Amino acid sequence: YRPGNGEPRQIPIVQSTTFKYDTSEDMGKLFDLEASGYFYTRLQNPTNDYVAAKIADMEGGTAAMLTSSGQAANFFALFNICQAGDHIVSSSSIYGGTFNLISVTMAKMGIEATFVSPDCTEEELNAAFKENTKAVFGETIANPALTVLDIEKFAKAAHAHHVPLIVDNTFPTPVNCRPIEWGADIVTHSTTKYMDGHGAAVGGAIVDSGNFDWMANAEKFPGLCTPDDSYHGITYAEKFGKEGAFITKCTAQLMRDLGCIQSPQHAFILNLGLESLHVRMPRHVENGQAVAEFLEKQPQVAYVNYPGLESDKYHERAMKYMPKGGCGVVSFELKGGRKAAETFMKHLKLAAIETHVADARTCCLNPATSTHRQMSDEQLAAAGVPAGLVRISCGLEDKEDLIADLAQALAQIEE
Repeated sequence: YRPGNGEPRQIPIVQSTTFKYDTSEDMGKLFDLEASGYFYTRLQNPTNDYVAAKIADMEGGTAAMLTSSGQAANFFALFNICQAGDHIVSSSSIYGGTFNLISVTMAKMGIEATFVSPDCTEEELNAAFKENTKAVFGETIANPALTVLDIEKFAKAAHAHHVPLIVDNTFPTPVNCRPIEWGADIVTHSTTKYMDGHGAAVGGAIVDSGNFDWMANAEKFPGLCTPDDSYHGITYAEKFGKEGAFITKCTAQLMRDLGCIQSPQHAFILNLGLESLHVRMPRHVENGQAVAEFLEKQPQVAYVNYPGLESDKYHERAMKYMPKGGCGVVSFELKGGRKAAETFMKHLKLAAIETHVADARTCCLNPATSTHRQMSDEQLAAAGVPAGLVRISCGLEDKEDLIADLAQALAQIEE
């Protein structure tokens, strides 16, 4: 958004479901995708488009769209090129909700998936592909495991099998990592997290790099490369080119039919967060690094996961893709298990217990006593979420205050 002389400095909130036209012919051109403009906010809205364009620019993409949540963004990005009978290759280390989306819900739609370790060899990764594979998926920094994706390795395999790599870049944001520069074709975000940054508005975004040549692989992507009868036979990849075909189809088809729209009010709030993102992310990283280094030295702590630590197995990879740091999320296991975690969490004063991350305020979660409380300690260990695991999302507070809060809470744990 670039205001003209005398126009509002802030993006206008176009809080309207519909738009007026002088003639049916004018509106008809929009429905035929022959002209650009707006006719119903479920498909497009000026406020949303301003914000989507900003995110596309930040990621180095050619087109973008907003969705109602990060989950909707990941579903749309995959379903836009997959249908019943197709197959997805995905990193196994991804957000649990996305794992369920791919492994359970999309499986019910006839779309199968093979999950591979983010640490797999190139041979193991290539072995996961099938004739009907249509996409590869991974997270830059996985939530909450904090594993770091080897973007170049996954991009190389995807392109060798003529399919795009889709990367969820929620945790680093484009301030700290731009996956497109490392070979990713589509980038997704839960804008609810750092992009919003204040726990105010749920949302998602999809960015197309504009680099993947759909027509060169037309037999794999009929939805993009053959006529769409619901739009008078338009072939998206021909009419809108590789720079615009993916997002145009995703908007014209999936948003039209499934309606997972972000409201203009939420887009306005998101834009406020974007304006300070480049200032906030270095502080989140600074606090995450300080907290991780402090926790690593504490006798009550069994181990710490944070790619910024030199001792972390993903440190070298993180420094390659995110030399300025990744994010402010740290996970660690307390030696005393569930009881120690309960005691620790109960005595926190500054950090709030929430099912949220990437907020301006520090928040903390013990899965064993909250999101995973129905599972036994044995089941938790098998799932890679031990009973004593704590995830802390370091906010924008003073790092010395954060460390003091953690120290006094740790001191309450009985030996």
